Amino acid sequence: MLSEPRSGRLAAWGNALLAGLVSPDDAVLAIVGEDAVHRVEGLPGESAPVGLTLALGRLRTLGVRGLRVALPAPGHPLGLSGPPEFNARALEAEEAVVCHGAALGLVPEVYEAGPAGDVHVEVTWHCLPVREAPPADVPSLGEAERELAEALRDATAVLARLDVAGSGPVAEAAIDAYRARAERGREVLAPGYPPRAVRVLELAQRVGLLVSLARENGHGGAVSASEMGARVAALQPVERTGRRAQVAAYNAYVEERERGR
Repeated sequence: MLSEPRSGRLAAWGNALLAGLVSPDDAVLAIVGEDAVHRVEGLPGESAPVGLTLALGRLRTLGVRGLRVALPAPGHPLGLSGPPEFNARALEAEEAVVCHGAALGLVPEVYEAGPAGDVHVEVTWHCLPVREAPPADVPSLGEAERELAEALRDATAVLARLDVAGSGPVAEAAIDAYRARAERGREVLAPGYPPRAVRVLELAQRVGLLVSLARENGHGGAVSASEMGARVAALQPVERTGRRAQVAAYNAYVEERERGR
């Protein structure tokens, strides 16, 4: 979770567009980010892939009122509601967008194109049928915030006790540098999201960075099998909690809109 998932950008800025808070051009620019181009394939009424501007407009006419995020992992279908075919594609991509108001979902497929030294990224979103049902295992913002605080505290204590790289001053400096880059480069969430969702997403990204640093920087001082087991046990639940919180933050727009109806 070092970088914002593409499904998060699509859902957040798609929701802002559906709410009339941003223009189509601004929404598409934010969704594409550093990629070269995004297209949508399999959209009802279209026989060929189309650009994001047309796709988002078509989804609106099909009844889509909001977009939710799914960030599934093996054994954890976070944010999914079926059917199995869609879940399998989303699990392979490790992310998806589920439409609210129409039984459709979008799964990204990422390609690299171009000659060596000038490679660019293209994304095709595959539009597929989904089951209209509550998404799996998504907490409320309040629950996510409490879970994140507890998971961060517990994991940091265990990693520090095991002398694992990623739990000390070097990790704190890396986290601060990442946040500074993020603040310069983009908004945390699109317009229309509640402040609590922004706060939860920022904390979830911090937790995800801590987990990634601990995994990428070797074994640290954890030399015994039991210590390595403790390290894995500390990282797994905090990573799961971070993903749950990300989904809760991105989905807050739809959840708040539904409560206000």
